Amino acid sequence: MTAGPGTPPHPLDGEPEDQGRQTVRDRLFDQRVVFLWGPLDDALAGHLAAELMTLDATGDDPVHLHIDSPGGTLEAALCLVDVIDLLGVELTATCVGQAVGPAIGPLAVAHHRRATPHARFRLSEPVFDLTGSARDLDAWAANQRARLRQFCARLATALGTSAEALEADLASGRFLDANQALEYGLIDEICEPVARVYPLPGPRLGFTPRS
Repeated sequence: MTAGPGTPPHPLDGEPEDQGRQTVRDRLFDQRVVFLWGPLDDALAGHLAAELMTLDATGDDPVHLHIDSPGGTLEAALCLVDVIDLLGVELTATCVGQAVGPAIGPLAVAHHRRATPHARFRLSEPVFDLTGSARDLDAWAANQRARLRQFCARLATALGTSAEALEADLASGRFLDANQALEYGLIDEICEPVARVYPLPGPRLGFTPRS
């Protein structure tokens, strides 16, 4: 699936020399692989939601979501969380770089969650730079607190912890490596260095959890 107007640039996008050929991203989409790469804003969340719903409607095979994101907004994260919760197919999410702040949401609620050995995570609240009247800022802050409580409540269910404990970790800006994320319950397994990230035709190497 090629990016439409207004869609953020993607490292795998590119115009093929032959207009009849697919981009790398097109080919991966055909293999039911989608990407959360870069800041998770409304545009990227909307694009990913459309991709996930399309794949859900066109097949029963699992979908693979690869995550490498420095953060984003709570609204965008909750949008993706809602879409994932409504999927009728299994979603495997793999952190292949970093997942920071709200970007941990789609990872946490996926049906199966994993990370590469050097993936890194940060439990943190989103940072904003806003201007406006005191009344507007107070209203915005109240809305964000409510959204943060919703975010923590949903993730706490997925992680098997309390919303209060998760909110405290987000406030502290806690860092986790892959092993710590496994202990925390954010992921289910750590991938081996020689691994299959997504299914493609031909000989395959497999992700296997560490014993």
